[in-house]
Amino acid sequence: MPTIVVDVMPKAELLDPQGKAVTGALSRLGVEDFSAVRIGKRFELSVEGEVTDAVLAKAREVADDILSNSVIEDVVNIEVVA
Repeated sequence: MPTIVVDVMPKAELLDPQGKAVTGALSRLGVEDFSAVRIGKRFELSVEGEVTDAVLAKAREVADDILSNSVIEDVVNIEVVA
């Protein structure tokens, strides 16, 4: 059964309080390799049958209209995984 993966991230110009908290926690734990962390969302949409262009278009529509808040988030990736 194919799966469409949708990744949503906060807009780059907005603060990411969760990411900032994780960045601070990593620093306190002695992990200095990463200067920043941003936290987003991943959705996996299972598809019955073949993933056609129409199905991908519907996934894009759902991602833009339902899975993300276009005021504060961007849909950064939509891909099909086996």
